[in-house]
Amino acid sequence: MRQKFSLTSAEAHAIVTAAKLEAVKNNWKVSIAVVDEGGYLLHLERMDGATLPSPEIATMKARTAALSRVPTKVLEDITKERAATLMFPGRLPVQGGLPILYEGECVGGIGVSGVKSAEDEQITSAGLAVLAGR
Repeated sequence: MRQKFSLTSAEAHAIVTAAKLEAVKNNWKVSIAVVDEGGYLLHLERMDGATLPSPEIATMKARTAALSRVPTKVLEDITKERAATLMFPGRLPVQGGLPILYEGECVGGIGVSGVKSAEDEQITSAGLAVLAGR
């Protein structure tokens, strides 16, 4: 039987906390979502002043990154060449979502929504950096 890694609640919280620090540092009001490898929500935070749809968008970005195992920016770029990929169900191919990888395995995803897509991804990267030291 194969064993696999999974994110803990504490790790999801640490990722969101690190991402939130990056957002606060830049005075960005966003929502931050962390999902497990199946795309199920582990932790969600909507910062004060973040737009109403941002929690759902952040969650969709995180879910898309986790299930596709690639940054959502990669999928966004693919849609420019193959518009039909926009019809794939249950995913949001918009920059701002990153898979969470551990020892070559995808254990989840993080998504951010609320500022420009490249800034959303900057926040997700800061969240993931907290895992580098573990």
